[in-house]
Amino acid sequence: MLRAIVVTGLIAVLVTAGVFGSRMLHDNDGDRKSGNENAVVPCDLLEEGPCVWSTGSGDWKVTLSNLGEGVQGTEYRLTIETPERPERFLAVLRGESMYMGEYPVPLGKVSGNQYSARFTAPFCTVDATMTWRIDLQEGQEPISNIPVGLVFQAEPH
Repeated sequence: MLRAIVVTGLIAVLVTAGVFGSRMLHDNDGDRKSGNENAVVPCDLLEEGPCVWSTGSGDWKVTLSNLGEGVQGTEYRLTIETPERPERFLAVLRGESMYMGEYPVPLGKVSGNQYSARFTAPFCTVDATMTWRIDLQEGQEPISNIPVGLVFQAEPH
């Protein structure tokens, strides 16, 4: 009898963990979308770019250019036109097709509200055609209400 109660209790705990665990994972996906509750539409910066959207403060435009082979791999130039003037503007590279860590890329002011950075995406030994996501941040805080997911597929070496 005691064994049946323990087994029933264990099953109830596992079901509860499964339900709440999946909700927590879903909520963390919302964080990935930079605080936007609406569906984020992917925009491939190399195939479809530039990626453009509007917010209450104005228009945003993000462009990614392939600069060719550099010393450490394929180099890219990321250019962002923003209606705001972030103090510490960062683009954070995160693996979209697989987790490979986070790589902050500081954006320097070019002129007016235009920022730019030159970078090399880390090389993935498992998948040469790694898909990367670019999340925009002001310092440590994600920039919210970005309705597009900025992605690109790294060029193989």
